[in-house]
Amino acid sequence: MNLRSRLRQLAGVGSRFLVVGAISTLIEVGVFNLVVYAWGVDVVWAKVIASLVALVNAYIGNREWTFRHRDRRGRANELVLFLLTNAVCTGLGALLVWLGVEVAQSALGHRPGPVIVNVVNLISIVIVVLVRFVLYHKLVFRVASKGETMPSVDQA
Repeated sequence: MNLRSRLRQLAGVGSRFLVVGAISTLIEVGVFNLVVYAWGVDVVWAKVIASLVALVNAYIGNREWTFRHRDRRGRANELVLFLLTNAVCTGLGALLVWLGVEVAQSALGHRPGPVIVNVVNLISIVIVVLVRFVLYHKLVFRVASKGETMPSVDQA
């Protein structure tokens, strides 16, 4: 496959990934704000809870639309890799939110308000989305290597 067609294919996969990610982000931001501002949960725990809720949409959207043409080596194996990848990404996101809120609090001299907390959350989402795409593309929904046979969709 030449470079041009590989780039076109990557752009298509990337575009679908971003659409699924945008929907998951809306879910995550909504749940995050509900959990923090309606229920009074700490921002780090809220980040973890919101990420887990958004994962359901992310898995279904990415498996059935974004990476539907990829290797289907078995749902159990794929789901384990998906969950491990997202555990790492959820931890990274929670760490980034904690760090961002701590930096903002130090800079302001008081606890940051909802606007700053949401900006920190969105920045963490952007960083984690980039990491997640690479891991999904290379590890979770991978292309079968040469010599491997891909089972049909019916066998998955």
